[in-house]
Amino acid sequence: MRSIAVYAGSFDPITNGHIDLLERALKLFDNIIIAIAANPGKDPLFSNDERLEMIKESLAHHPLKDRVKVDLFQGLLVDYVQSIPTKAIVRGLRAISDFEYEFQMALMNRKLNGGIETAFIMTGMHWIYTSSRIIKEVVRSGGNVTGLVPENVEKKLIERLGSPGKNSL
Repeated sequence: MRSIAVYAGSFDPITNGHIDLLERALKLFDNIIIAIAANPGKDPLFSNDERLEMIKESLAHHPLKDRVKVDLFQGLLVDYVQSIPTKAIVRGLRAISDFEYEFQMALMNRKLNGGIETAFIMTGMHWIYTSSRIIKEVVRSGGNVTGLVPENVEKKLIERLGSPGKNSL
């Protein structure tokens, strides 16, 4: 039986830090489902379909692409995970502040469905400061995010938020 884990998030947009975490998760699991949270309560920059397409395009030439599926889900993550079926959720950690939030979510998921486990994976040091929120702020302010997101994502960000800046991180 092949091991499958769900890597859930908003991915608004996907960053190279997300891809780094995906690569790390694929060292532990045979297959990963990137599950984009379709949360009507949030106001994402990109639509569900745009995020889905950007992730697929970002991974189109990746050597591990055959072990990754991209999907959308609504509602409780544990319900989605149980429908796969799998028993594993992958979450990324960059800093202590991430751990506190992720720990609370993992405990709630355990309360909702005790058969599902959460595996925390540390991001690579190169990506420790990278988040979708910060990437969007940098682009909005005219900064350069080359190398922090896949090329197709950088183009979409510039189309949506403005021209590329001269400042780089």
